[in-house]
Amino acid sequence: MSIKIIGAGLPRTGTNTLKQSLEQLGFNHVYHMKELLVNPEKLHYWKTLDETGDTDWDALYEGYDGTVDFPGYPWYKEHMKRYPDAKVILTVRDFEAWYKSVDSTVFRAGPQTPGEKIKMIGKLLFSARARNVVKCIKWFKKCFFAERLQGKFGDKEFAKKFWEDHIASVKATVPQDKLLVYDVRDGWAPLCKFLGVPEPSEPLPHLNKKENFKAMLPKLMKGEMV
Repeated sequence: MSIKIIGAGLPRTGTNTLKQSLEQLGFNHVYHMKELLVNPEKLHYWKTLDETGDTDWDALYEGYDGTVDFPGYPWYKEHMKRYPDAKVILTVRDFEAWYKSVDSTVFRAGPQTPGEKIKMIGKLLFSARARNVVKCIKWFKKCFFAERLQGKFGDKEFAKKFWEDHIASVKATVPQDKLLVYDVRDGWAPLCKFLGVPEPSEPLPHLNKKENFKAMLPKLMKGEMV
């Protein structure tokens, strides 16, 4: 099995909707940050990719034929080199909406209140799995917020430049015939045309909206795919 779809879009740009849509269209299994949280033992493959630009791709993607969201998106160029026949999808949305979504979800992932922190300490003491999931979340925050956003996510103008630079870089890097710049609000038509498949009769599945993020994270930490 080989990766056929490479997602180059940032987190919170409809990547979970894209994952579910691709799977509905017949792609076997699409990797997403949720997959890493459910299978945190695979973190070492991503750390190796981060550190060396290469990894054991076959072991990492066993059973998958697509990847979207973090942790794949920062290394979309390495993915293109490994899977030269794959198509690239850059998910986009309105910047203001993206910034608010990131701020209210992944930027605040983990316990915020004293009570939540005490509860989390209890979980970490008695669950090796919970400790491994927390390592994945910390690594995401390091890669995304500390390194790529240089610890300046709170500076909205800086975040906007980061956002614009990423989109421009993907457009400049990926050959036009292999790239779809996609807003999930546009529905099935552009996605299905790009992939050369018929449009399903049912609506595109819009998932992972910010209001259910807090309910979703504890389930993922337990190993439940949601």
